[in-house]
Amino acid sequence: METAQHIAALLRDGNLLAAAAEQAGLDAPVPSCPPWLMRDLIRHLGYVHRWAASYVRGQPLPGDPSEDEVLRGGPPDAELIGWFRAGHAALVSTLRAADPALQCWAPVPGPSGRAAWARRQAHETAIHRVDAELAVGPVTPFPPDFAADGIDELIMGFFGRDPEAPDPGQRAAPPMVLQVLAADEGAAAAAWLVELSADGRRAARVKRGPGLSACTLAGPASGLYQLLWNRCDRGDAGVTVSGDARLAQSWRDGMRIRWA
Repeated sequence: METAQHIAALLRDGNLLAAAAEQAGLDAPVPSCPPWLMRDLIRHLGYVHRWAASYVRGQPLPGDPSEDEVLRGGPPDAELIGWFRAGHAALVSTLRAADPALQCWAPVPGPSGRAAWARRQAHETAIHRVDAELAVGPVTPFPPDFAADGIDELIMGFFGRDPEAPDPGQRAAPPMVLQVLAADEGAAAAAWLVELSADGRRAARVKRGPGLSACTLAGPASGLYQLLWNRCDRGDAGVTVSGDARLAQSWRDGMRIRWA
């Protein structure tokens, strides 16, 4: 996807998130992020948007607050959603105005700092938009191309960043390979392979494209995207599992995202 498409998605999903928060109310539980209430989700993402924009502007926010500090920050409840909207709009404007060739740190590298931050914040906001909508009712589906891009960022970006070094003692064993296959009507299929570590809970190697696997997750990109981020169950995602389902479950249970 192009950077302009990521910025458009960021704008769309931030607005949907704010609308869901207004509908649910700040005391609503967020079922996908226990024990958060809606105000916690809004404070978290409101800070993240400001943190991201600060890197794009070349003026990173000072300090490294804990999540508890972030959740205690921000304005009073009466001003909270307006504060979120202001930070979201500022991030969108900052990304639109940034030099396309900008070089700066980003959690997942990209062609430029602007491109990397636009992609990361589009997907950060999209997944948290799911959280907000789950507190209200049905989740708005994602366009297949955007969802596939999010799967690619998760697998090739986060899990491909620093894969686990192979254990020589495990080389004789057949590799535990998980395949993720997105196949949407009217869209080209997209596939990824994840070779799991010996305990089945981390990525040892990742690659794009189909191949032999011990377990395959297949379904619409929007459902797979939410499933892999642990925002829904397999049945709700319209995803089928073939082969050893324990591989998929152990990886979902064990996967952890680090920002640095």
